[in-house]
Amino acid sequence: MSLQALFNDIPFVAELGIEMTEVSDGHAEARLPLRPEHSSNPQARIAHGGVTYSLVDTVGGAAVVSLSGTISPTVDMRIDYLAPATADLRAEADVVRNGGSVAVVDVEVYDADDHHVATARGTYKTDGDGGHSPWTEGVDEETVERLSD
Repeated sequence: MSLQALFNDIPFVAELGIEMTEVSDGHAEARLPLRPEHSSNPQARIAHGGVTYSLVDTVGGAAVVSLSGTISPTVDMRIDYLAPATADLRAEADVVRNGGSVAVVDVEVYDADDHHVATARGTYKTDGDGGHSPWTEGVDEETVERLSD
């Protein structure tokens, strides 16, 4: 299973409708078709900030895992919402620093009309603890090996 497929199989990612479209070498891309249940306004389709944040966090994490080869939970995320998201979203993430215990990622989010709707910078935990964390509890060895491929 590819890293892209592995991220697409995350239950929360699937529930939101996020689709990872590219994951490799510290870069990841994803898209999110905006659905009525993603809206923060009952009268209009405007993405709730949490939906945009979830897209950012997912694509940022995928970019990190493509370099770290291990489960890399979010330590911190700063997001600036630049415009209301009223159409399908796409996000692009690039690792800007991959250190021994943390990695830093920049993420840009655009809507289907190429409006820049958000920008973010995230910090993710890498393998400073030798791969032992609550996120690896119950994860089978085959999955862990796929992350490092």
